[in-house]
Amino acid sequence: MTMVEEHASFAACPACVVVSPADRVAAIRSQAARMMLSLPGAEGAACIAAVEAALRATPGVRSARVNLSQKRVSVEADPHVIAADLIPVLAAAGYEAHELDAGMLSMTETDRQGRELLMRIGVAFFSMMNIMLLSVAVWSGAEAATRDLFHFLSGAIALPTVLFCGQPFFRSAWGSLRQGKLGMDVPISLALILASSISVYETLHSGEKAYFDAAVMLCFFLLIGRFLDHRSRALARSAAEELAALEVPRAIVLDGGKEVVLPIAQVAVDDLVLVRPGGRMPVDGVVIHGTSEIDRGLLTGESLPVFAGPGTMVSAGEVNLTGPLTLRVTAAGRDSSLHRMADLVAVAESAKNRYTTLADRASALYSPMVHLLSFSAFGYWMWQTGGDIRFAVNISAAVLIITCPCALGLAVPAVVTAASGKLFRKGVLIKNGTALERLAEVDCVVFDKTGTLTMGAPEPLGLDALPEEARAVAGALARASSHPLAQALASRLPTTEVTELREVPGYGVEGLWNGQPVRLGRAEWIGATPLALTATYLLMAGQTHAIGFTDQIRPGAEAAIAGLRAQGIAVKLVSGDTKAAVGAFADRVGITDWVAGALPAEKAALVQEITAQGHKVLMVGDGLNDTGALAAAHVSISPAQALDAARVASDIVLLGRDLSAIADAVHIARQASRRMVENFGISGAYNVIAVPLALVGAATPLAAALAMSLSSITVSLNALRLRQWKS
Repeated sequence: MTMVEEHASFAACPACVVVSPADRVAAIRSQAARMMLSLPGAEGAACIAAVEAALRATPGVRSARVNLSQKRVSVEADPHVIAADLIPVLAAAGYEAHELDAGMLSMTETDRQGRELLMRIGVAFFSMMNIMLLSVAVWSGAEAATRDLFHFLSGAIALPTVLFCGQPFFRSAWGSLRQGKLGMDVPISLALILASSISVYETLHSGEKAYFDAAVMLCFFLLIGRFLDHRSRALARSAAEELAALEVPRAIVLDGGKEVVLPIAQVAVDDLVLVRPGGRMPVDGVVIHGTSEIDRGLLTGESLPVFAGPGTMVSAGEVNLTGPLTLRVTAAGRDSSLHRMADLVAVAESAKNRYTTLADRASALYSPMVHLLSFSAFGYWMWQTGGDIRFAVNISAAVLIITCPCALGLAVPAVVTAASGKLFRKGVLIKNGTALERLAEVDCVVFDKTGTLTMGAPEPLGLDALPEEARAVAGALARASSHPLAQALASRLPTTEVTELREVPGYGVEGLWNGQPVRLGRAEWIGATPLALTATYLLMAGQTHAIGFTDQIRPGAEAAIAGLRAQGIAVKLVSGDTKAAVGAFADRVGITDWVAGALPAEKAALVQEITAQGHKVLMVGDGLNDTGALAAAHVSISPAQALDAARVASDIVLLGRDLSAIADAVHIARQASRRMVENFGISGAYNVIAVPLALVGAATPLAAALAMSLSSITVSLNALRLRQWKS
């Protein structure tokens, strides 16, 4: 049993509600600690070795194993080792790390389906080549016993191959039939079964022709199409699970003046929880002791921290910046606001998964037509030949094979693969197989502000206008604070000697300069008149100085907005930041339609409202507060620097910092959509020419399989033209 399971079973005990936190934690710590850390910066094999070596060298760590595809490391350690001890170790090794709650994650299984398809492709290819070699003797004029021998050998290879390699199609076809539907895999399965059955019949009756090579060739090309489709969808994962795992797994509970660390599952309403500076809120609660500033950017997108004191309500996921806070718990675990946001994402994702692809819509019309033609041909030739079932079945099989939707099955995956490669070279990663089709339909783009259109880092304004001494004093005070605005000043200002430095949580920093009190912080604390923009204020020698801040625009943001508008797409801005900050920024980038002060649920509601008006929305965001909107949108994009949960909730990830690739991605998606339609046209034109030949008996099942392969190759080549298109 894992530690998570032990925690869960421990929590299920009815007596836990009357057991003190100290007693609860004693049972938990008697076992080895098992932790899971997120590694957003892990990229290659070298990272695996470095991370595992750094952790194994840490006293108390028993084992460490990195999963690079999921960017996580699982650690088993002695009971006294906690995640907070390991995060600095990884930081020293050059890797950012965050603790994940393993109990919230259903561990993603390895890509068994992809490996299974690859294995079947390999088996089909090997069999096809061997059967082709045996068929050469038959095509060269082998007769009687020799011909029958080669047919028997071909059948011995082909029949097990079709039974084994055709399993994905047979299972899918059976599932469709049980639901009373005719999916694309029904005619595929019938074609495989008929081609094999005819070949067995011909072999047993010393017929001149057997079509084992046609059956295996058909299976091989169909498996390639299925694998391409699988790969285009394989990267999508559940954002709801990732969001839930971001919750702080443990909390410091105060029990009779003692501090005990408990799993969140063990924290109850009305418990007292201590949150130290730099820590994330593990629960929803109300502050009963202490003052500080909290960063709500993770949940609301606000760029400026807010004051927190007794009576202030806080939510799980917010960051405590400057002073220790004691909270009385109002909600924890699955009842917290952070977990409710995960539920919002899960609901939105399930709605998006109902999207019907072009291939699905085409197959709904195509499959019934294929069966109708095949059975009509069988009935007609039975009547014409006076009951020659052998001849009628041959023609029916040829019609099924020649109309087999192999080209139709390749039409979309081939284009998605070609377009994904082109976009990857532009720094755009497609995560979801239907994302390109949805992106081509977009007519409205909603941008988040902080961290998406901006770099998410405050930039001070007008520093040169400050007197030299004021600049030095401000620099000295800023270096004594961990506040984001102070850190932005500390790296840009000179310093001087300021003594008795003291940070006043929630207000700012004060000290003595030449025996005079100096302060850097909030306007009301300084006694200054607040500006209409994000700012900090300096009190020095009885005078006040205001230092305003702006956020640097992300490279390519203005080009992306212009490029989208040139394609006839409406652009909106939505942010959790203040009205003044959002309005000023919107003017800078030329966006006239904007919303400020939006909470996460309000962002998702806005996207849903625009969708209800008949628009197809592209949401671009980077934060936890954007995940609901990202999941609710018709299609979504997030930067690579975004929070893990935002990247998981999105369909497309920008690998670089430049946003201009967004406009290119929409343009390429529209080109890709045209290629998909062209491929359907090619498939249809091929059938218009080939089907009459099969209907009149001019095409054998082998010729039909060769023609089918030619159509598949043509569709793939047309998809590759997308790589040559200049954006």
